[in-house]
Amino acid sequence: METTHVILDPAYHIAAVDPRIFGGFLEQMGRAVYEGVFDPSSAHADENGFRKDVLGALRQLHMTAMRYPGGNFASGYHWMDGIGPREQRPTVRELAWQSIEPNQFGTDEFMKMASMMDWTPMVTVNLGTGTPEEARNWVEYCNCPVGSRYADLRAENGSKDPYQVKLWGLGNEMDGPWQLGHVPAEQYAILAQQAAKLMKDTDPNIETVACGTCSISLPTYMEWDRTVLEYIGPFADYVSLHRYVGNPKGNTVDYLAVTNSIDQQIEEMDAVCRFVQARSKSKKRHYLCFDEWNVWYRNRSAEHINGSGKFAPPLIEEHYNLEDALVVAGFLNSFIRHADTVKIANIAQIVNVIAPILTRGDDMLLQTIFYPFAMYSSRRDGIALLPSVSGPAYDSPSYGRVSAIDTSAILGDGVLHVFLVNRNIKETAEIEIDHGRGKLVSVISAEAVSGPAPDACNTYENPNVICSQPLQAVKISEGKASIQLPPLSVAAITFRTA
Repeated sequence: METTHVILDPAYHIAAVDPRIFGGFLEQMGRAVYEGVFDPSSAHADENGFRKDVLGALRQLHMTAMRYPGGNFASGYHWMDGIGPREQRPTVRELAWQSIEPNQFGTDEFMKMASMMDWTPMVTVNLGTGTPEEARNWVEYCNCPVGSRYADLRAENGSKDPYQVKLWGLGNEMDGPWQLGHVPAEQYAILAQQAAKLMKDTDPNIETVACGTCSISLPTYMEWDRTVLEYIGPFADYVSLHRYVGNPKGNTVDYLAVTNSIDQQIEEMDAVCRFVQARSKSKKRHYLCFDEWNVWYRNRSAEHINGSGKFAPPLIEEHYNLEDALVVAGFLNSFIRHADTVKIANIAQIVNVIAPILTRGDDMLLQTIFYPFAMYSSRRDGIALLPSVSGPAYDSPSYGRVSAIDTSAILGDGVLHVFLVNRNIKETAEIEIDHGRGKLVSVISAEAVSGPAPDACNTYENPNVICSQPLQAVKISEGKASIQLPPLSVAAITFRTA
């Protein structure tokens, strides 16, 4: 096979990689919280009711910003239902997912978990059925020192010190017709500005995320974002975007090329942000918060998203395979290549609900997508480099021409992290890494995820079919690296540089 040449010159910087692109998303949906991270009845539960085995696995993902409590759930959630003595909290009918919500896990439990896990809390306020005042009160509860009503209430509930929540989402997917409280862009923008102003008056140090278009298939794509950003202006710091992808046609070659479309979505949204900035003659730049992304296509029918009035029903519990793991790596490559634009990203979600981790009773399973995320997030510190790739390519039916090798790179202090996806189904890729005016000295670590077939997956009976393994086929010669990468694989390699 023809060699793919990758040039990663240290002079060609994109931007520093924001560690928050390796964030997660915990929604009170299905079995994500109950039977997921929180299960007092489990043999693995600690004194807080948190599952130690699940949190131990999540630590391996080195997640940063953790979005909570939703998602669609947020548009019907009233945060005061989830605080105070648990026996006094109301059980409510949750409308987004048609489930029973007992409110046994709420703000204080989440903040305790975030502190234990070293997560940066990212709270989404209710702008669907809630009010700007309710959002402001939540900021006071979380961030203000004692001496006022809601801060004192936090202290009464056991936390005298403020939680100092920096990131706040101004609602969720308000452009979606399915959303509780869905309104046109102009109406949402007015509501979001009102909420953001009250929230920032309460704590001037917070950053806010405005709801951008949640699907590129909606007719309001980009026009919604322009309208919202023009109105909300300086009261928002980021604009959100969401993306779920899949392979319903069973065409692996086409599916693995979806990264082209992810790149395009990011660049289109950034263009809208820059247009609004230029048109308003503002110094304020809005960055992108990709706060929902993942593979999701198998479990999208009504029975998979309707809890039928049950508590913790199994909703959208996708079982992931090898090709899904490569697509997850493709998302991460795209975020790194757009480090100048994408500052926050949250894989949706973290346990059971379209997640890298599944539970069944007291058992736990690491899905295929767990491994590329762990490989990337453990190599996240540094500056993204602009890759120059030449070599084999192919034409995909849906996404145009793509390189057989998808890549990104992060330059750290004396190290270079290189990420490679081999989209070829049958052939081992021969890859040469040229560090330009730099020099590769040695291999510090190298690991890869591959498997016997695109649809290979992990099960409770065979949990290690797809997992990360040491990659031996990496050689250094005259300051360059040569790599042999198996078909349908993703690799993460750390080089020492000079």
